[in-house]
Amino acid sequence: MKFLYKYPRAERLPGGSTPSGIDDPYRWLEDPDAPATTAWLAEQDRLWRDGAARLPHRERFRARLTELREAGLVTPPLWRGERSFHLRQTPSQEHPVLHCGDRVVLDPMELDPTGLTTLDDWQPDLEGRLLAYQISRRGDEKADLYVRDVDTGAVVDGPVGGCRYSAVAWLPGGAAFYYVRFHEGVFLHRIGDAADVPVFTRGPVRYGVQISADGRWLTISAGGSLWLAEPGDQGELDAAGQDGFGSAGRGAPDSGGQGELESGGRSEPRPIPGALAAAVACDGRLYLVTDTDAPRRRLCVADPGAPGAWRELIPEDPEAVLGAFTVLDGDRLLVARTRHAVAEIAVHHARTGERLGTVPLPGSGTVTSLTSRPGGGPEAWFAYTDAVTPPEVWRHDVRTGATTLWSAAPGRVSRPDVRSHHIEYASADGTRVRMVVVAGPPTGGPRPTILTGYGGFGIPLLPGYAADSLAWVEAGGVLAVANLRGGGEEGEQWHRDGMLERKQNVFDDFAAAADKLIADGWTTPDRLGIWGESNGGLLVGAALTQRPGLFAAAVCSAGLLDMARYHLGGLGPSWTGEYGDPEDPEQLAWLLAYSPYHQVRKGTDYPPTLFTVSAGDTRVDPMHARKMCAALQWAAGGDRPILLRHEPDVGHGARAAGRSVALAADALAFLAAHTGLDVPGSDPA
Repeated sequence: MKFLYKYPRAERLPGGSTPSGIDDPYRWLEDPDAPATTAWLAEQDRLWRDGAARLPHRERFRARLTELREAGLVTPPLWRGERSFHLRQTPSQEHPVLHCGDRVVLDPMELDPTGLTTLDDWQPDLEGRLLAYQISRRGDEKADLYVRDVDTGAVVDGPVGGCRYSAVAWLPGGAAFYYVRFHEGVFLHRIGDAADVPVFTRGPVRYGVQISADGRWLTISAGGSLWLAEPGDQGELDAAGQDGFGSAGRGAPDSGGQGELESGGRSEPRPIPGALAAAVACDGRLYLVTDTDAPRRRLCVADPGAPGAWRELIPEDPEAVLGAFTVLDGDRLLVARTRHAVAEIAVHHARTGERLGTVPLPGSGTVTSLTSRPGGGPEAWFAYTDAVTPPEVWRHDVRTGATTLWSAAPGRVSRPDVRSHHIEYASADGTRVRMVVVAGPPTGGPRPTILTGYGGFGIPLLPGYAADSLAWVEAGGVLAVANLRGGGEEGEQWHRDGMLERKQNVFDDFAAAADKLIADGWTTPDRLGIWGESNGGLLVGAALTQRPGLFAAAVCSAGLLDMARYHLGGLGPSWTGEYGDPEDPEQLAWLLAYSPYHQVRKGTDYPPTLFTVSAGDTRVDPMHARKMCAALQWAAGGDRPILLRHEPDVGHGARAAGRSVALAADALAFLAAHTGLDVPGSDPA
């Protein structure tokens, strides 16, 4: 299939993106409101619509994706007293709806029938009477926080601004809560009071808060470090009347991590050295996860009064990464792990750490959201999903050892005949990397294939139900998911081996995965497409500029592509610890060595590429895709299309179901057109 397009004119202007004078000819495209940018975008939109109309399988994919998404969504219950809260989305609903038991508490479509308002986060108070919830509009994720009465539905407080995906920790009685202002600090908010109090600040870092079930102990995270505090009933931490405990003065532990007791007897927040996560459980003990001397993590315990004096309870498993845990009655402790990206749950003795057994799971998939009642109890709930199983919720009872289905997916479930194959291969430096290949029954030859990955921030890619993946595989394609370094599939060292000056390892792992798929006969270079989003979009950009002849097509969604200026927009300033700081000459050299925008070369025959961006994206600035698209269109050495799909009124995260279907259908149709996938039931263009 050939596209013969005349690309919109994009003037190449001289300029330097740093004091070093790095060539940046499309800097002018960074301003989305400039007349030249809006005119260029309008022409790119016409070009995309013309190209999309020629994609033969677009409507077929859209119809099938709509069917596959009819499975819906359900999440495990979050208990507050005798009340349980969960999300549920039926096939007819554009957004997940929050329920208390069987009763609807909050439906985003009732707030905004256009579907452009999303429920970003929510947290009931400790008694289950009030609900703090955060909503954002048109994809900007700059949430406002409100409080409503669960029984009446009346909004009793808000809006509180600046709460982008803020954690909320309610004090007992529901009169006040702690929350996070994005990259500013932890604040105390009293219902009905507009003057919020800053209580913990450590500069522009990521914060989190969590309170124990009895409301006594507050855990605070800031920039990767954890503290434990014991606030009073109204949120104060000392008898001197100070509401705050940490802005720049006496309320904060010093740089050496020392904590002291105030004269009034209330303790300041005390550091929990070495902890990645921590919480005081229903048995009154502080449980903490650490990767100190244990890259795959171990579980430790301490007295909350002396959080630094922790001891090991459950040692590191050398082949499995420790994740969530919960304490139940009878000194039983459930611990979830992922073993080479496949989930398992073990039962341990909470006092001795002894392994007592396992929780049977429905298959080899992914477990999320391990929950239990705040006071413990004999039951735990978790979500399970795999390649053909939509998320469903299971309940485990430690009294009987039985695991039973609590709630299946609320809609129709379609289970195509597909199988998962676990493959191991060697990267460029000899490191063994794993990949999961999902495919239908053998056809006797190479097939159109999509290779995807992420490789960043310690985030693992785990098996799960995805309508776009199933639509591709049941149409005759192959899906390959590579567990690259930089991710979290094999623990913290795996992450560190793919960050900062070692980022090239991620791209080498990805290219080696492609070579393995070809060598094993799954596909060929003219049938191999790649697809990645966000940090995965950076992966795609690096792959297509480093090995353009290896791929038949690429879809780059919301990707970081100009690594010399990524820190100047979106959430870029918070990512320098992962990628490096472009203001540092040595680190800038790491970044420029792979920065896709700076690696584009005139006359190179790059694969057909579709960039997808959302105008409301406040995480990854859409300027990355605009500049990269212009550069590739300038460099194009053949008749392969370079297209930009620009969508208004949505952002990086949640969106209405219909919009998700439309985006996935366009991406799949583009990849099908350039890898030779013949979708059953589709008419050729």
